[in-house]
Amino acid sequence: MAEKFVIKAEKRDGRGTNNARRLRREGKIPANVYGGGEAAVAITADHKELAAILRSDSGANTLFTLEIEGVGESRVIFQDRQIDPVHGRLLHADLRRLAKGEKIELTIPIHLIGEPQGVRDGGVLEQQMREMHVSCTPSNIPEAINVDVSGLEIGESIAVGDVKVDDEITVLESPEAMIASVAFVKEPELEPAEEEGIEQPGLVGETEEGEEGAGEEPAAEEGTE
Repeated sequence: MAEKFVIKAEKRDGRGTNNARRLRREGKIPANVYGGGEAAVAITADHKELAAILRSDSGANTLFTLEIEGVGESRVIFQDRQIDPVHGRLLHADLRRLAKGEKIELTIPIHLIGEPQGVRDGGVLEQQMREMHVSCTPSNIPEAINVDVSGLEIGESIAVGDVKVDDEITVLESPEAMIASVAFVKEPELEPAEEEGIEQPGLVGETEEGEEGAGEEPAAEEGTE
C-alpha cells in the first residue's frame, strides 16, 4: 500500500462512559488492542491520526504500525469501530495485532474498469457486487479488486469465478455470484390513442346529420292555409 502510518498510543487505565467522553474532548479515542498471541491492552490514541487512516484509499483495511508507550510496537488493522451516526465521528476502535504470515479475512472494494461494448451499443452497466470477501496475509492486502468489463456485450455478465486475483489471495465468495452485467434498455412503446367512444367535435351550426338547419320546422308557404 502506498501510504504508511505510524500511530503513537498510551495505555488507558480509566473505564466507563465519563472517562471516554473526557478523552474525546481532549481529541483522543479509546481503543482496545488484542490478538497476535499477546494480552489485550486498552489504549488511547489521537483522533485525527486514526481518522486519517479511515479516510485513506485503503480505509479500514489499512495495515499500520501502533507504538504503545511502555509496551512496544505492533502491526495492526481495524477489527471494529464505532462511529457517531449523526456526525460521522470515530468514537471507539478495536485494533487487531497481526502475527507474521497470519491470514485474515476482510472485504475489499470492487472497481469496474473500462466501458463495456454493450454500453456503447445502447445497453446499461449494472453492478451487483461492490465488495468481495477474501482471505490473505497482511502484506498482500489489496486496496481494491479491479474487474475489467470492457468486453461485455448486451446480455452478458461477469461472475466472481471469472476474476483473476493474486495467488496469495483466497476469494471467499461463491464463484457463481454475479459482479456486473450489461442489460438491454427497452424503449417505452407508445400506445395508440383509443378512437372508439371518442366523439369528434362538430362544426358550429351543423346537426348530427351534417346538414345545416336540419331539425328546424319548415317555414309556411305564402298563400297557403
